[in-house]
Amino acid sequence: MSYASREPVKFAYWVPNVSGGLVISNIEQRTSWTIEYNRKLAQIAEASGFDYALSQIRFTAGYGAEFQHESVSFSHALLESTTTLKVIAAILPGPWNPTLAAKQIATINHLTNGRVSVNVVSGWFRGEFHAIGEHWLDHDERYRRSEEFIRALRGIWTEDNFSFSGDFYRFNNYSLKPKPIDPQPEIFQGGSSRAARDMASRVSDWYFTNGNTPAEIQKQVDDIQGKAKANGHSVRVGVNAFAIVRETEEEARSVLAEIIEKANPDAVNAFGHEVKNAGKSSPEGEGNWAKSSFEDLVQYNDGFRSNLIGTPRQIAERVIDLKRAGADLILLGFLHFQEEVEYFGKHVIPLIRELEAQEGETAVAAE
Repeated sequence: MSYASREPVKFAYWVPNVSGGLVISNIEQRTSWTIEYNRKLAQIAEASGFDYALSQIRFTAGYGAEFQHESVSFSHALLESTTTLKVIAAILPGPWNPTLAAKQIATINHLTNGRVSVNVVSGWFRGEFHAIGEHWLDHDERYRRSEEFIRALRGIWTEDNFSFSGDFYRFNNYSLKPKPIDPQPEIFQGGSSRAARDMASRVSDWYFTNGNTPAEIQKQVDDIQGKAKANGHSVRVGVNAFAIVRETEEEARSVLAEIIEKANPDAVNAFGHEVKNAGKSSPEGEGNWAKSSFEDLVQYNDGFRSNLIGTPRQIAERVIDLKRAGADLILLGFLHFQEEVEYFGKHVIPLIRELEAQEGETAVAAE
């Protein structure tokens, strides 16, 4: 069954609020984690046709991320520097209680005319939880907690005298005032495990998945959307991708080869060990990175597997292929963010819009 939307595909970019860029490699990355760099990047992205920016949440160094800015406050700073861009703040249940998160996001919602969203991260890095003194739950328990977290957020944002009795959170006649302005903040989540997909089909507005081929994305979309329909729920899908757009495919492939050649093997293997162990703890014995090779793991959300590597025309056609598979949003990483976000907006997005218009005309003619 086709779940391809007739709406224009949306674009988001990873906010580099964490040092080290978006690849675990010693290749030059003209990308900075500073607020000055990120304010300018947000303004470039907004002018280039991007809809969202996704801030990252990290508490400990590792895999090149020596420095990390906190996601919610950093997201607010980017919102204050822009006028239309939406910023998705990553939040980790455990360090955050839904009471605090609901109030933080409601306040930023009012201050920025409703442009803040949240990405509820269930967590995969056991060492990070241990470092900050947070209890580490089993795989599916983490997703059960995240689902309760999301249900609590929605209840706090939409109901007066909200009461909730779960295994992780409890509320008794709690009324948040002021509540967020409508439309309510969007709730994103990630994952590829059975528990992650099932949670998305029940409670999330958006489901992020790691990079993959259109055929593999289609399998996840069919699974999620079929279950969401049975649950009377609506969810949209975002796909991670690392874009290397150059005038020729040879140039783009050369950049990819250099990234992998200069990869930090110790850091990549350590990252791979951690995330694959997290996936193995799921009942089905696999998660987001179960089938990731060393080369895939150099971009830590399998961004190379989406194959947005080539000329503007090739990238545009591959984005349309992902859209046909059911992707509503493409979440992008780049080597040199400011220059490449601007280039993508100038040379790729217009081609995508042309192809979408052609697809729309074909669909109408077929009706």
